[in-house]
Amino acid sequence: MTFRDLHRPGDPLLLPNAWDYGSAALLAAHGFPAIGTTSLGVAAVHGKPDGAAATRAETIELAETVNGLGVMVTVDIEGGFSDDPAQVSDLVAALAALGVVGVNLEDGRPDGTLRPIELHQRIIEAALGHGVFVNARTDTYWLKAGDTLERVRAYGHADGVFVPGLADLAEIAEVVASTPLPVNVLYQPGGPTLAQLAEVGVARVSTGSLLYRASLQGALSTLLALQSRPAPPVPSYAEIAAILPEPR
Repeated sequence: MTFRDLHRPGDPLLLPNAWDYGSAALLAAHGFPAIGTTSLGVAAVHGKPDGAAATRAETIELAETVNGLGVMVTVDIEGGFSDDPAQVSDLVAALAALGVVGVNLEDGRPDGTLRPIELHQRIIEAALGHGVFVNARTDTYWLKAGDTLERVRAYGHADGVFVPGLADLAEIAEVVASTPLPVNVLYQPGGPTLAQLAEVGVARVSTGSLLYRASLQGALSTLLALQSRPAPPVPSYAEIAAILPEPR
């Protein structure tokens, strides 16, 4: 079975996201057929900002390290770490040579804007042709900018489309109906269940940075319990991003 075959509308792939070899190995040992990486987790492990094109080398190194785990690996490469389609093509080719089966390519930028549609279309095109599943991510919901359906349709030459932040079942169903591509959404605690997402035709459900953030919560809770202090909630993405170094 290929990675593409795991994307079944109505029977979605649950894709957990790892941030280092240990987390990937643990997920692989528990039978998950495919694992993604989380850019926030990778950035935090290396003391760098997320979404700022600062972890290209670390992302490649992680892909190479987890290559021997016997599971399919798809890699979060932010926006391709470049606005140059040729450089993005070279990166995806290098990852494919390491055995990576997929990449996520986002249109959100560190300054809170969206990459122009035409440029992101060229970035997607540059990533195709290397034998990996190109998941085109649009950050319209997270950045509260742009038109989601316009972006989803514009990225129709990708292999899949990802709309993180989308949580309303009716809106998710609208996105699914707007494209023939398999739709990926981000699991959010308290949001729709896997069964509900399956009912509206979602083909892939990612955990994003959730597992990394939950691991920090678990570590801190264990420590605070020694002092009989209450466990804190799982930190938000924003809380973790705020303690990382500023982009240079």
